[in-house]
Amino acid sequence: MTSIIIVEDDPMISEIYQRKFTEAGFEVFVAESGDQVLALAKKEKVDLILLDLVMPRMDGFEVIKNLRSGNYDPNLKVVVFSNLNQKEDREKALNLGADGFVSKSEYAPTALVGEIGRLLNQFREKEKNEKRENDRENGIISENSQEKADAKKILIIEDEVIFIDMFGEKLRSEGYAVDSAENGAWGLKKAIEGDYDLLVIDMMMPAMTGEEIIEKLKAEEKTKNIPIIVLSASVEDAAAKKVQDLGINAFFVKTQLIPSDLCREVNKILGTK
Repeated sequence: MTSIIIVEDDPMISEIYQRKFTEAGFEVFVAESGDQVLALAKKEKVDLILLDLVMPRMDGFEVIKNLRSGNYDPNLKVVVFSNLNQKEDREKALNLGADGFVSKSEYAPTALVGEIGRLLNQFREKEKNEKRENDRENGIISENSQEKADAKKILIIEDEVIFIDMFGEKLRSEGYAVDSAENGAWGLKKAIEGDYDLLVIDMMMPAMTGEEIIEKLKAEEKTKNIPIIVLSASVEDAAAKKVQDLGINAFFVKTQLIPSDLCREVNKILGTK
């Protein structure tokens, strides 16, 4: 279970945040002052501190200085959550050692839980990538390990090269063999003729739409059971439901999707991590 310290001196607001994070599966500790934050960080094994900058007796900047003094767990993540969101406030907090900065005015409690979950996943992916790179430099992992003969094969059918490169690079770093097609008709041909373990399909493409591709794949005996992740520029519920009814495995708005989240979904579907 992920443990978090929430710093909030308004009891009513604090109770709301505590309830939302607890419902999402977090272990939650609450602090009202900088002194309490530091005491909890010493006493408890905590993954992240959601830190306000304006607090009685000791402000958030001073708390970050203490947390990064070498006397606390260096792996403890600190995300500032404050109404002080000027550029200089952000820069100061990050320079002192904060790992992220979230503006209070931009997130309702439920949305905040989602954003903190996303940031935690991002932090973990970064640590994993750094470890992988260190291992490679030390000769523990060979340069060719990404393209093992038995690697799961993924086809990305997407007409925007930037997304192919961004998602493909992350999937390859996780050990997958990645192929791509930049229009719908070519993507369908590759999917039918190839031997892929999973397909990532954009909804809007030249020559054939994602919906048409999925309908044809589901009609083919060879490809009807291949897992499919759909990417779309649309956030409309109707668009998501339309393709979900075709039997896809996951649906994402691609402009809101980071590579590590896509990779995590692929891992879950294929049961590889």
